[in-house]
Amino acid sequence: MKKLFDIQRKFRFTVYVLLITSLSMIGLSVYVFTISLNLVERSKQKIYVLDNGKSLLVALREDITENRNAEARDHVKRFHELFFTLEPDKQYIENNVREALHLSDRSAMDQYQSFKENNVYNQVIASDISMTVQTDSIELDFSAYPYRFHFFGKQKIVRKSNITIRNLSTSGAMRNISRTDNNPHGFLLENWRIEDNKDIETIRRKQF
Repeated sequence: MKKLFDIQRKFRFTVYVLLITSLSMIGLSVYVFTISLNLVERSKQKIYVLDNGKSLLVALREDITENRNAEARDHVKRFHELFFTLEPDKQYIENNVREALHLSDRSAMDQYQSFKENNVYNQVIASDISMTVQTDSIELDFSAYPYRFHFFGKQKIVRKSNITIRNLSTSGAMRNISRTDNNPHGFLLENWRIEDNKDIETIRRKQF
């Protein structure tokens, strides 16, 4: 009888050990499975870029999305700075406009031709005029493609006798293109137009 009791006790002990072992293995399997899923999700958020076949760069997709917004703003800002920053130097004007035209479609060329026909550039050179642009704000709409934008800023026109401040408001769309040396952000402005470019104030310069 005692021997039978010992056998039953050992059997129960073995069952308990097997049960605990099984539960531990199941818990470990669930843990490993959860960790694996997290690693897969994290790997999906990464892209690998070869830099001339030498270095391997890792960038998070979320960071790229955030940077894309910043790049879009800088693209719009850079275009307006190039297109509207003028000095009484023909080569300087042509270089700025040429760089700006790489960032936009035909609509910018049409505006450039309009300025030329109205002798804007000739007047800048002949009258020693300097023009600069200050960006106030840039509104972007990424809810639809191509993306819409509005640029708001001020244009400062310095002449020998006075300084004129103009409002500068433009709008258009932008689409993704391949990045190039001339267009490092990979955006192209489309249907760009000037909505408002009226004088705000004129300040007489002191004559020395």
